[in-house]
Amino acid sequence: MERAPVVLLDRDGTIIVERHYLSDPTQVELLPGAAEGLRRLRRIGCKLAVITNQSGVGRGMFSLETLRQIHGRMLELLLAEGVEIEGIFFCPHTPEDRCDCRKPQPGLIEQAAEALDFRPSECFVIGDKPCDVELGQAVGARTILVRSGYGAGVESTGQCAPDHVADDLSKAAVLIERSLASGIRPRP
Repeated sequence: MERAPVVLLDRDGTIIVERHYLSDPTQVELLPGAAEGLRRLRRIGCKLAVITNQSGVGRGMFSLETLRQIHGRMLELLLAEGVEIEGIFFCPHTPEDRCDCRKPQPGLIEQAAEALDFRPSECFVIGDKPCDVELGQAVGARTILVRSGYGAGVESTGQCAPDHVADDLSKAAVLIERSLASGIRPRP
């Protein structure tokens, strides 16, 4: 039996509006096209999970409880749009901690793969920063850079080489749907 395709998504600048060290759940706002794209991915049978660096916790800017509230608010907004997320995997560490879960290290994908039962090389990774693309590349996944958030600037300066570039999650979902329909699966 073939497994459902898995799409791993960055949070800030990909699903929700980028806010420097977001620490207030009331400021969570879905990006235009995000819910539409995620609904499309669900409709074609994809499992969805969020993978996000949240060093604001490690820097003492907000607590794990505040982060839980932020994620709860995001999930609430997505559910109101008909979108369910299978999991949220986050790194609370600072770059100085040199952990294995801070993107682009593979720890978050490994956590998601264990929880959702997929091989890391068989997923799609979508984000707006080089660390998202590099994370996907580190495990052999297919990568999509979205131009939302920091993505347009990342693309214009050539900071990374994703498999695809899309304006937003809505357009990224179309790319994934076309890939799957034409038999192009994530790398084995």
